[in-house]
Amino acid sequence: MKYLFHLVCCFFLVASCQQPLPEIDNSKADSIRINQVGYYPNAPKKAVIVEGDNTSKFQLIDLANNKSVFEGELSTLQKWDLAGETVQIADFSTFSVPGSYRLYVENLGYSHAFDINNNILDESARAVIKALYYQRASTDLPEKHAGKWHRKAGHPDNNVSFHPSTNKEGTMDGWGGWYDAGDFGKYVVNGSYPLGQMLTLHEQYPDFHKDNTLNIPESGNGNSDLLDELKYEMNWLLRMQDHDGGVFFKLTTKRFTGMILPEKATEERFIIGKSTTATLDFAAVAAKMAQAFKEIDSAYSNTCMSAAIKAYNWAKKNPEIAYKNPENVVTGEYGDSDFSQEFYWAAAELYLTTQQESYLEDIRSSKVDFSFKPGESWANHMHYIGAIALIDHLEDGPLKTKLETELVLAADELVELTEKTAYFQPLSDFQWGSNSDIFNTAMIVANAYRITKKPIYLKTVQEIADYVFGKNATAYSFVTGFGDKTPMFIHHRQSAGDEVLEPVPGFISGGPNSRKQDKNEVTYPNNEAPMKAWADDEASYASNEICLNWNSAAVYVLGFLANESN
Repeated sequence: MKYLFHLVCCFFLVASCQQPLPEIDNSKADSIRINQVGYYPNAPKKAVIVEGDNTSKFQLIDLANNKSVFEGELSTLQKWDLAGETVQIADFSTFSVPGSYRLYVENLGYSHAFDINNNILDESARAVIKALYYQRASTDLPEKHAGKWHRKAGHPDNNVSFHPSTNKEGTMDGWGGWYDAGDFGKYVVNGSYPLGQMLTLHEQYPDFHKDNTLNIPESGNGNSDLLDELKYEMNWLLRMQDHDGGVFFKLTTKRFTGMILPEKATEERFIIGKSTTATLDFAAVAAKMAQAFKEIDSAYSNTCMSAAIKAYNWAKKNPEIAYKNPENVVTGEYGDSDFSQEFYWAAAELYLTTQQESYLEDIRSSKVDFSFKPGESWANHMHYIGAIALIDHLEDGPLKTKLETELVLAADELVELTEKTAYFQPLSDFQWGSNSDIFNTAMIVANAYRITKKPIYLKTVQEIADYVFGKNATAYSFVTGFGDKTPMFIHHRQSAGDEVLEPVPGFISGGPNSRKQDKNEVTYPNNEAPMKAWADDEASYASNEICLNWNSAAVYVLGFLANESN
């Protein structure tokens, strides 16, 4: 009956058009900011119109027959200081018929094409995971799995020298793992945290990324392809644990290399530092992996569990060892001086896996703030993973109720922001990796939906996703390969060094960054609006780099939407 109603409405709308539509001209499509991939039928569907000359009407055009199937009134003019724009809103949320469409706005023209269907983000949900396969170190990426982005192995890392900062001599095996970002470094903090986010998706929706869905070397082994890809990184993390239980901070060169393929980057690499944060994040994700593999591979599960306990014990004895780059090292520092969130996450995962009361006591004595803080997600956000795990797995009781209340309150603050902030997203402070912040807020709101099932939370997550896929002040979809206008020049050494025109697909560009740490090297738009502080420029490490913890948040959110939006 729902579709019959829409078909009747569409008949009258088509009949009511007074003049034929003009030929398709989307030369001003960038002035109609939409989700360039598309919308779920039940989701909010809005477009932001700039340069509309106070136009009053818009139409939705079915590309199958070039007919108008919906007509609406644009909102009154709104001034958005964050974007430096005056805009109008086209809201066609009530239209839900699957198909392919464009918007037509009077005196402006046509939007980019987009779809409406029940599986609209499934392909992108797979791509943001598959992008991590292209970050594999120490192994060839054959054409069978990598397509035109195939390459030779880089960085065997099987005989890596200890840097003096470790207080050790000799070498160790650091084979495998993922390159962290646009550079070739491998970092424990920013390897563990992303694994935690993606394992949360697997725990909540274990059947979503089944075997043979990602076309990776492990496909066909009977296990989830998502778990197989995560295990590739976890195996490297296990190698980074010292005999005493502490975990080394990173494996990098002393300085960043040029924009070349991994196989050509031959500078000496080192095992560098040891810290409380690296050790706790490792403990948390090792415990989480132990749980994930408990029924699949008991030996591997036990290995992860033993490593987690050993790491947590080391951190309890060494609770305040902060990492700082040695004087001759300038690769990523992932600085953090507050270890309370790391302790919380590790204690939560260890309790859920072992049921030992001592970990529960550490959770209860912890004082963490669940209000969202933008920026530095590796330092500010991992306690949410622990809280979500506890909510999902604890039996009903005071602790679970308390956590649910705190998480929902945090989500309510974010929902309120999306309703009054430019482009219907919850950020007003755009820092390094702002798109990671965008997805991290969505993860909080998504779990408020799982707790309450209130539609407002699902709709908020859907609208946050619209921002990343093109409904934003740059008019770009920030996911490489998805949308009519996507980043072509990401700060990513493989994409820069290969001979392929397009960058590796499925990567999340960092997003607007009002700090512009690279402004002396990059030409940004001539506009001081924070939401426009982004450049599709290979040199823009501050706005257009890729990173594991940006993709991992997207993996969770797009997986959540694929499971909950129908």
